[in-house]
Amino acid sequence: MKRGLISLILMLTLLCSIGEGTARAQEPTGPVYIVQSGDSLWWIAQHFGVSMDDLARANGITDTSQLKAGDKLVIPGLEGVQGTLITKTVPFGESLRSLSRRYQVSVSILARLNHLTSPSELYTGADLIIPDSSTVTPTVTTLGRRDTLTSGQSLLEMAVAQGTDPWTLVATNALSGTWDAISGDVLRAPGEAPDGPGALPAVVTSVDIKPLPLVQGKTTVISIATAGEVSFNGSLTGHELHFYQEGVGKYVGLQGIHAMLEPGFYPLEINGQLTDGTPFAFSQLVYVRDGGYPYEKINNVDPATLDPAVTKPEDEQWKSLTAAASPVKMWNGIFQNPSSIPLSSGFPSYFGNHRSYNGSPYSYFHTGLDMYGAMGAPIYAPAPGVVVFAGPLTVRGNATVIDHGWGVYTAYEHQSEFKVQVGDHVEAGQVIGLVGNTGRVVGPHLHFEVWVGGVQVDPLEWLQQAYP
Repeated sequence: MKRGLISLILMLTLLCSIGEGTARAQEPTGPVYIVQSGDSLWWIAQHFGVSMDDLARANGITDTSQLKAGDKLVIPGLEGVQGTLITKTVPFGESLRSLSRRYQVSVSILARLNHLTSPSELYTGADLIIPDSSTVTPTVTTLGRRDTLTSGQSLLEMAVAQGTDPWTLVATNALSGTWDAISGDVLRAPGEAPDGPGALPAVVTSVDIKPLPLVQGKTTVISIATAGEVSFNGSLTGHELHFYQEGVGKYVGLQGIHAMLEPGFYPLEINGQLTDGTPFAFSQLVYVRDGGYPYEKINNVDPATLDPAVTKPEDEQWKSLTAAASPVKMWNGIFQNPSSIPLSSGFPSYFGNHRSYNGSPYSYFHTGLDMYGAMGAPIYAPAPGVVVFAGPLTVRGNATVIDHGWGVYTAYEHQSEFKVQVGDHVEAGQVIGLVGNTGRVVGPHLHFEVWVGGVQVDPLEWLQQAYP
């Protein structure tokens, strides 16, 4: 009896051991994601490019409502990748190679983790999935300063200049060999140094873009910090970028995004020249999202003010007035209200509204901010500047344009009377005209515009926050 009981216990123990061994053998392997507050199984599956069924199966999930913050999920289909997965935002100035060096993750693993098929998918502001460095053993403990391999320079010559050897540079920068370094590549030396954009020269210490993503009808501000003198230029959405120095080692560029620009990806190109004359260039995609502007119908408009024979030449003249970018910034801080009516009172029509005139397609948009004002009410300059236009137009009526510097202009339309003329220097709060109902209007009001980089932008933002 005792012998039979012992045999039964041994058999049960053996079966349990076999069952545990089988469970361990079937336990999925791969990188782990820690569930964050607000995550759903669907979002996690989309984030990592796997199906919900595969994700649930790999983690033994039968009830998705039981998912909670702090749970650890194995991500299937990424066998060979280990560690806890985290998300980083891709900043401007990084390539797939530079990100591989920054996070000490091979290009192939980065591509697998992020389902990349083209380097162009690493747009500014994109989410980049990487293994947390604290959960994996890095190949290099620290990364030092950035150096650009110049034309004709060998890896040996760079290594000597850095006080190291070419094989260390190969390991630090994940190169296949000494032959793998190419002219213009930005390499990292071993050691510790301040961080910065990995694909840009060491003199560029940071590039900040606001807002991200870019938005239809809004002002984009590009701020560049440097450790030395650099001259910059570039382009964005087909417009030439101008950069202006604001203090030591700080450069600023402003560019408006057209309110009817198709949402999507556009290249942001920044070029520079170092003090020794060495040029550099870098281009990276940025995303422009929809501004969410409503649609409105406006009827009983004088057909003569909609005739392309009238509107096109006037539009071209208006655009040419704001094309130049004066090098001196004349404003400081938030623009003042050009109307005597408080901003809190609201507006009869906001910037960006898609418009239909007399039943036309919605091919127009409201280029400014309509502000209340009785006939003859004063119009004030919102900031210091120079008057570059003051005269009558068919559509815009009696109009004035002021240059505030750095490619920023303001315009005032439908006036009944001018109080300034071309060439006048004006100060903030100075009366520049009177409200009227000239041009294409249905009643007296001020149509107020702000132009940045040759593009009309939302004036309300300039009345509520300081640029740059």
